[in-house]
Parts: sequence; C-alpha cells; structure tokens
Amino acid sequence: MKRIKCKIAYDGTFFNGFQVQPKGRTIQGEIEKGIQKLHKGTHVKIYASGRTDTFVHAKGQIFHFDTPLLIPLERWHDALQTVLPSDIAVLEVSEAVKDFHARFDVISKEYRYFVQRGRRMDVFRRHYRYFYPYQLSVDNMVQAANQILGTHDYTSFCSAKTDKEDKVRTIYSIEIIEKEDELEFRFVGDGFLRNMVRILVGTILEVGRGRRNPEDLILVLNSRDREQAGHTAPGHGLFLWQVNYNN
Repeated sequence: MKRIKCKIAYDGTFFNGFQVQPKGRTIQGEIEKGIQKLHKGTHVKIYASGRTDTFVHAKGQIFHFDTPLLIPLERWHDALQTVLPSDIAVLEVSEAVKDFHARFDVISKEYRYFVQRGRRMDVFRRHYRYFYPYQLSVDNMVQAANQILGTHDYTSFCSAKTDKEDKVRTIYSIEIIEKEDELEFRFVGDGFLRNMVRILVGTILEVGRGRRNPEDLILVLNSRDREQAGHTAPGHGLFLWQVNYNN
C-alpha cells in the first residue's frame, strides 16, 4: 500500500465547498469519484489539509490517499487528471512516507484575498475578486492588521458554526498590497478557523472605509464576540494559496 500526496488547484465557482455534502457538487466528491474509477469501483477516501467553503478557490491544496495500485509515480499525474473535471488541476504528485498526514502535519498555511476597487465592476473578474467600490485608507488598514498579529483566541473572527473548541491560532503575517485597481491581502498562520480570513478582511475593509478605527481591532479581538467584528467578505475573493510542511 502506497501513500500518494497530491497538490491541486481548483476554481471554486461551481462547487459547494471542498467537503462531501449530501447534495451538491464538491471538490472532495469529484476527486473521490475520479479515484474510484482508477480503482475499478472501489471507494478510496482522500484526506485534505483542510476544507474550503462554497466559491472559495485554491492554488495549492494538498491531499493524500492510500492505494494498492502499482501505477508508476510519473504516471499518476496524468492518470488523475484524466478522471477529474476541468475546474480541478493536478499540479504535483509524490509518494509520501506512510505516516504523513495532509491535515495533521501542516505547520502553516497562506491564504490570499483579492478585492477589486474602482467605480465599475469588471465582469471578467467577478468570480475571483470582491468588488468594493469605496474609498479606502490602506495605511489605516495596515495599522489595524498589525493589531491582531501573534497568538490569540480568535473567537471574534470566526463563524459561530465552527466545530473547533480551541480557537487559539497564530497569525505570523498579514500583508496588504496595492496593485492598480486591486488590493491583495496575504495571511500566513499556523491555521485558520471557519470563515476567519473572510471576517478579518471584512473588518479591515471597514477600517479602511472609516467605519472603525485601527485600534478597534484589538478591542474586538479581546471581546471574543463574533457580533463585534465586521461583515464576512464573500467566498469568491479567497484563495488557499499554499500549505507548508516540515519536509
């Protein structure tokens, strides 16, 4: 039995998130359906670095699965891509050590969130950018982001529906980069709670718009109350960019 590790990218536009659901098309569902074809009808479960929500994209999702098939390693990429839909791309395939786990061995993740600014929405970016047509102070947004770096209880910045009891996480860095008519947020941390990045983006945008002061974010953080934070930015602007492991 071999353990196969895969890196994939996907366009989340037409998926109901990553995790298999009773109804609706999911990334996990499409991958497991494809791998089942390779295994002549035998179901093979995959284990991913984490779940992404409806409309969320990925540039570097990682998953693993175990297989008895004797397919040469160099042929796995084409074998997988052949049985997957066009909105899931296989980027890398490798053989992992037997105790590797795509979820539990993660040491850090990077998410990026993209915002389109300006007066008019670009229809060709509407599935990949959050259109936010307001004047923003990026300096104030950077000040706000710096308030919440480090190791904290991020209860205020996660969905009330999260299934995690421990809400302590570490955010190593937050960058906010201006590119023509876009803003790019880059978050690197040891892990993120459900909707955490999207709620952080929504709250920081409210600072940029002048609806909050930069120093308000530490007060929101310490309140441990979701109602004190800002709106949840929509899923289509979010990308799981990179997952990092020790090896």
